[in-house]
Amino acid sequence: MTASARLSLSRALSVMAGSAFYLALAIWGWGGIEPYFTHLALSALTLAFFVMAFASLFCGGNLSPGLREDRGNRWVLPVFAILGLINAFLPAWSDRRDFWTLDGDGLRWFGVALFVFGGWLRLWPVVVLGERFSGLVAIQPGHKLVTDGIYNTIRNPSYLGLLLNSLGWSLAFRSGLGLLVTALLIPPLVARIKSEERLLLDEFGAQYRAFCARTWRLVPGLW
Repeated sequence: MTASARLSLSRALSVMAGSAFYLALAIWGWGGIEPYFTHLALSALTLAFFVMAFASLFCGGNLSPGLREDRGNRWVLPVFAILGLINAFLPAWSDRRDFWTLDGDGLRWFGVALFVFGGWLRLWPVVVLGERFSGLVAIQPGHKLVTDGIYNTIRNPSYLGLLLNSLGWSLAFRSGLGLLVTALLIPPLVARIKSEERLLLDEFGAQYRAFCARTWRLVPGLW
């Protein structure tokens, strides 16, 4: 087996194992497999979750520090990981106990739809950037500034997708606590965006300034 094949296999196993653990936390929070899957919306959420996890294996991206990295921003990675694990368990737990929940089964389905849309918005920029998309704040070899397509309006569509994905997951469980966890993602996300902006401004100068002048960081018309 070649080194590339071993790396691909390792990544696939890591993604699927991590996804299974994430789902196991949700099922645990809801009290077991049988009560969890009595809700059709949660079954649909689980299917969408694994479809996106599988799709992520073919989207590209890496964890390479590239040619130059802002290592001072690495602190956001464990913060995202911890908040992610909390959000896997807490909304399901609060849903089962009907603790600080929102009303309406339709809200579950709205959450599933938002989860799918956020997941798509999270993954599509990875497809567009390929190996230039890194989990680290770094300039990659052959790095070019992409300013068209999905980036024509929003400079950080993948981060918006992350927030919508988390919001949709929480709403699928009707969880007010999940909404708070999603809100806690915003400070480290803003810190990461600003770190990326400094690095890209240093790398691309006037080209990046012009790009920023005609686009929004995250939400059109707001920020």
